[in-house]
Amino acid sequence: MVPFAVAGIAVWAAVGLVLLIFFRGWLADTGRENWLWVCLAGVVVGFPGLAVMIRHDANRRRRRAGR
Repeated sequence: MVPFAVAGIAVWAAVGLVLLIFFRGWLADTGRENWLWVCLAGVVVGFPGLAVMIRHDANRRRRRAGR
């Protein structure tokens, strides 16, 4: 599951950077600057999700090793 969490964080970061670099003026002109905050929230919320996935995978490996 870790690769999915990392991919999600990377996608949110990439979309945020594209919006920031190429579309910042358009976002400001149309009143959609909150899209940048949505991307930032996706990255920030992704890190606790990544920690949960790492812990889950470690527990699963530990359970399988005990069999």
